Amino acid sequence: MGDFTHFNDQGRARMVDISEKEETVRTARVRSSVQVTEEIYNAIRGGKVRKGDVLSVAQVAGVMAAKKTPDIVPMCHPLPLKAVDVSFDWKIDDSYELLIDVMVKTKGNTGVEMEALTAASAVALTVYDMCKAIDKGMVIGPTYLLEKTGGKSDDYRKG
Repeated sequence: MGDFTHFNDQGRARMVDISEKEETVRTARVRSSVQVTEEIYNAIRGGKVRKGDVLSVAQVAGVMAAKKTPDIVPMCHPLPLKAVDVSFDWKIDDSYELLIDVMVKTKGNTGVEMEALTAASAVALTVYDMCKAIDKGMVIGPTYLLEKTGGKSDDYRKG
C-alpha cells in the first residue's frame, strides 16, 4: 500500500508499531473557530447562555476529548498526555468569530496532532451545542494544525 503505514500487507487497517521509535517531548498546536451571530457573541460574553458558561464548559470538553482520542480515532495510540491547554480569542470585523487554540504535550514515541485536532473539534462542537438554541446557523472551522514538534520527522509550522 505504498507509503500508507496504517495498512498491512493485505491492505487492511492496522495500528502502526511504534515500539522502536525514540521517546521525545512532542507538542502540537491546533486552531479551529466558530462563526457566530452578534446575538450569540453577546450571550457568551454576558454569561446569558441558558446552558451555562460556554467557554468554561467547552474548555473542559477539549481536555476530555484529547484524553479520549484513541477511543474515537481507531488507529491512534493511547498516550500519557502531559499537558492540554485550550484558549480562546475573538476576531470581530464583519462577523463574530471565536478562535480556538489547543496545545497538547506528551513525552512519548508518537505525536499528539490527533489529540489536539480532536480537542479543538470537541471545543467547537460544545460551543455549537450550547448555543444552538439561540441560532443554528453557526459555522465551525476550519480546523488545522498550526505546528508540531518532536520526533524524528522535522518540526512543522503552518506557513
